[in-house]
Amino acid sequence: MGGRVALEYLQRWSVTFLPWLNRQILTRSARPDDLVDALNRAVLTDLPDAGTLTPRQARQAVVMLGLTGSSVARHYQERHRRYRTTPQRCFADLAVGLHRTPFLDYYAQVADRTGTGHPARDSYVALVRWNVPTCRVHWHGQLLAELPGAFGDGQVRTYTGELGERLFFELTKKCEAVERAANDLLIPVATGEIPLVAPGAVYRIRLATTMLTALRRLMLDFGALPGGEGLAPEHFVDVFRQFAGHWRPGDIPPSGALDPEALARDLLLGLDVPDPHGHILRVFPGLLSAERARLTRLMDVPPLPEQVLTTLGLHRDRLAALPPSALPALLRGHPELAAVYLLAAAHARASAAHLSLVEKFLFRPARKREAAGQPDSPVVSNWRGTTGMDEPLLARLVRLRQAHPLAPLNAVPRGELLRLAGFDLPDVITSDQLDALFSLDGTGRDDPGGGALAVPSGYRR
Repeated sequence: MGGRVALEYLQRWSVTFLPWLNRQILTRSARPDDLVDALNRAVLTDLPDAGTLTPRQARQAVVMLGLTGSSVARHYQERHRRYRTTPQRCFADLAVGLHRTPFLDYYAQVADRTGTGHPARDSYVALVRWNVPTCRVHWHGQLLAELPGAFGDGQVRTYTGELGERLFFELTKKCEAVERAANDLLIPVATGEIPLVAPGAVYRIRLATTMLTALRRLMLDFGALPGGEGLAPEHFVDVFRQFAGHWRPGDIPPSGALDPEALARDLLLGLDVPDPHGHILRVFPGLLSAERARLTRLMDVPPLPEQVLTTLGLHRDRLAALPPSALPALLRGHPELAAVYLLAAAHARASAAHLSLVEKFLFRPARKREAAGQPDSPVVSNWRGTTGMDEPLLARLVRLRQAHPLAPLNAVPRGELLRLAGFDLPDVITSDQLDALFSLDGTGRDDPGGGALAVPSGYRR
């Protein structure tokens, strides 16, 4: 079998046979050894040398071999406790190609071949961004963001073929895409390329706020899907997230906490914790090189709420000390203050929606099982995220985002705030508008990003 034919077979394997065999193993109708035997016999032996792959082929292989490797790791770690402390032993019997390259070494070579700095194990970017078809965000005919997929077949590869897994991957990519749209609008303002007091800057901030209302709506709608139409919490904790085990001790498994756009948004808006960059730096090994570079640049940029206070010559404590009667005059002369306040408030509401989603799919099932005397899941604990975040920490982060530096403006009724700043009512994305906002297809450019943003000529400062 030629190398190209072997890759095509791997594509068919990842879409059909791998999910079927995972289901067989989970129901005890097959053994973990059956997966290893099938891989060695029919899949891995004919794969080409990593150095012969194009970057696009390498990205595809990273996705497919990532799902495969995590399947092997999950089944062995679930059956054999000793593999949980030495997870690399799960791959001892897997060899690739004519040279019988060990699986972990081959995966690292393929990851390097992508040219992206991809880690030597499966990742958030492989499972979500490269796996799910290209996602575009459009607003009134304007392309705001595009996240390309690595495949052109319109398929979403999953662990078990469960509808809820596909929907979850699609949800996560849509969330990242709309976050990218918001961040691309905000970064030129935050970095000073567009002055914060310029009408174009205020328009960008308000449109980014609209994008965050779409982010919140995506998460709330997914959590409200009735049984049978979405992802069941039982499937999430027992099946789906158990594939996010370690490949090597101390590595970083895939997690929504590795969404680079969510990390960037916290940098753009600020997070009042003792070590605001610590978590981001800890997950750097799970990100791509361009993502690490972009986040590093943003670490040197003051958050937008701080910047708008600086332009007004105010400290957050002084703003908090102002009597409510002084706020209207402040807002009347500074629409950028109202715009950043609305942005920070939308960020906090999106954060609360994320927490409600995590509560439904992770923490409530974990508490229910503990109350029933059931043990925690054996491979990936359901008491914390794969990057170590637990329920109290997530709840604290929501409260901190709600207590942003411009929170004293909560005292001004929303309608009055908008009127004083000379704003029309900002757009809020509703459930029936989401389909028009996003498109998913099998094609996309290699480099994401939208076109130049046109500020409406009739925009009022």
